[in-house]
Amino acid sequence: MHGDGVLVRARELQIEEVEVQCYLFVLLGSTLFVDKSRDRIRPAINLFLKDHRSVAGYAWGAAALAYLYRQLGVATRVDSKNICGCLTLLQAWIYEYFPLFRPSQLVQSADAPRASSWVCPRLSGGDDARQRLLGYRQMLNEMSPDDVTWTPYGRFPGKEVPRSLFTGVIRFSDIAEVYDPGRCRRQFGYRQIVPRPTMVPCEHYRPTSGISYSVFWSKSADQLWVNLPGHSLHLDFDSFPCELPSEVEEGYIDWYQTRSHPLINHPSSKGKSLWRPVLRDKVSYCYFVMIILD
Repeated sequence: MHGDGVLVRARELQIEEVEVQCYLFVLLGSTLFVDKSRDRIRPAINLFLKDHRSVAGYAWGAAALAYLYRQLGVATRVDSKNICGCLTLLQAWIYEYFPLFRPSQLVQSADAPRASSWVCPRLSGGDDARQRLLGYRQMLNEMSPDDVTWTPYGRFPGKEVPRSLFTGVIRFSDIAEVYDPGRCRRQFGYRQIVPRPTMVPCEHYRPTSGISYSVFWSKSADQLWVNLPGHSLHLDFDSFPCELPSEVEEGYIDWYQTRSHPLINHPSSKGKSLWRPVLRDKVSYCYFVMIILD
């Protein structure tokens, strides 16, 4: 569906409830659930907007994250050339955790949207864009634990926002994705351990061609979000607070190396890094200094 056409038609009908529903449909479809068509919107969103008075009670953040996770999975396929989803969320997440790639930041009030503080400059394309891409890839290859802000939201954000400790399945319409914050405990101020095995669906189908795939979960997976206390990380029982921001248990790095891609560029390629600052994780670093002083 074309967003502009939906809004025009809604105004012509002059029915307030229809106008509100269409406005929400276009707003969500052009921000949280963006697809690759640029000017079209997924009809599935409209299923949740029939009663616009209930819209505020839905977990739109979890839905947007599930949709983004699915699109990131699609984007990693060898034949994929684009990415969609809420890329504003992805971009803001990168700025929070990776200082090397941050633009300048504005000082704003505490109640302002956090992502709006980043000021992204307009950059040229062509050869300049190609050189920046190569530079960023080289920077990623050279990153060390000191180049990551592990706790950008405070020392123990899980205690302030308990929902961030939920572990299970998050869903939007026909999309369901695993959400396991235990795979990065350092963002909560705790030492990283070898994660437990991830949840697996009861059935899945991923064709060799095409950009879509289907994942089916048991009906019990839908109840995990409802029973939040029973499906949260209990960090105090199976992990320890970090003394250094990037602290991990023995054996974790060996586990990680067998399940990741340590380098982006081919080892034989030679690239030139962009200028980069090395910034400390101030929250965890200050906490570490306090321990030493005590």
